Amino acid sequence: MLSGKKILLGVTGSIAAYKAVFLIRLLVKAGAEVKVIMTPSAKDFVSPLTFSTLSKNEVLIDLFNETSWANHVILGRWADVMLIAPLSCNTLAKMAGGHCDNLLLAIYLSSTAPVMCVPAMDEDMWSHPSTQLNLNKIKSFGNTIIPVGNGELASGLYGEGRMAEPEQILQHLQDFFLNSKELTGRKILVTAGPTHEAIDPVRFIGNRSSGKMGIAIAEEFSRRGGEVTLILGPSQIEVGKNIHIINVTSAQEMYEACLNNFTGADITVMAAAVADYMPHDFSTKKIKKSEDIFMLELKRTNDILKKLGEQKNKDQIIVGFALETDNEKENALSKLKNKNIDLIVLNSLNDEGAGFGTDTNKVSIFDKHRNELYFDTKSKKLIAKDIVNTIMQHKNV
Repeated sequence: MLSGKKILLGVTGSIAAYKAVFLIRLLVKAGAEVKVIMTPSAKDFVSPLTFSTLSKNEVLIDLFNETSWANHVILGRWADVMLIAPLSCNTLAKMAGGHCDNLLLAIYLSSTAPVMCVPAMDEDMWSHPSTQLNLNKIKSFGNTIIPVGNGELASGLYGEGRMAEPEQILQHLQDFFLNSKELTGRKILVTAGPTHEAIDPVRFIGNRSSGKMGIAIAEEFSRRGGEVTLILGPSQIEVGKNIHIINVTSAQEMYEACLNNFTGADITVMAAAVADYMPHDFSTKKIKKSEDIFMLELKRTNDILKKLGEQKNKDQIIVGFALETDNEKENALSKLKNKNIDLIVLNSLNDEGAGFGTDTNKVSIFDKHRNELYFDTKSKKLIAKDIVNTIMQHKNV
């Protein structure tokens, strides 16, 4: 199950760091490739030489030395999973606050890989409200927390906070990779981002979509083994590996790309914010400022979702998005029916923490029977998991 998997192991300053030695042996024995990143304080507990010998890879500790620097972006993209074990209370607080004062934190903040954390600390420290707040915060970022054990602690006390055993951590990793490949062999089509409809060579009609939600959905499908094609409008968001990206600018380009890639798709998720109108005429030269009132004639763009709904077969699933400001539920259900799609994801610009440009979202998902699933405000990565889970449950009905 772990053969050929790339594990980036972060080790922090904790007495439990000795367990990482046994964990590396288990991972290597299971066929995984392991690279170790240590915080400076972790050296006080286990020698870097021990980790480099067991992993057969150089152990990295510092962002730079006198002659070179560690490329944290490349390291974060190399891994299939980033595992922080043990996770100390100090590093946990830094992760929750977005601090970046060592190599491990720099990699964590720039990694596109899923992150799994294995906390280790004394019972009173574990139960402190600030620790629990920080745990909930990094969970909201999409990080997975492997539960602590209950047993004898370094202080001599007996209670919660004990780092999970290496065998338990190995099982969590095996379960993760087993569950993450449920879509192997399935073709997924996702659209994301805005469209820009040109007025002249320098101006366009657009919207505030960043593409974050659609990209998070594409990455979640890919993590589960799907063969993902992402049709992406203008966006500055980086996309994870193993996703085929088709960059487009206008609604017409997105329309054509969707038609060209829809036939073979098992699941299609239309998360892009496509313009409903485009300029009737395009000026090949920059329009000069002249009159106080400038009239711009617009025409309808092609309705991509409706067209795909007309072409879908009984085995295909299409999911639409509805961003509304009033009569939210009624408008979403009307779109669901009129476009001949299977599910619709509704979010409202009236909800704080939802909509364009935010890192969080809050959605309701409706099916053709008007059944509603509600997901409260959380990171778009976690909302993406909720959406994909809902699609998979619908597909298995």
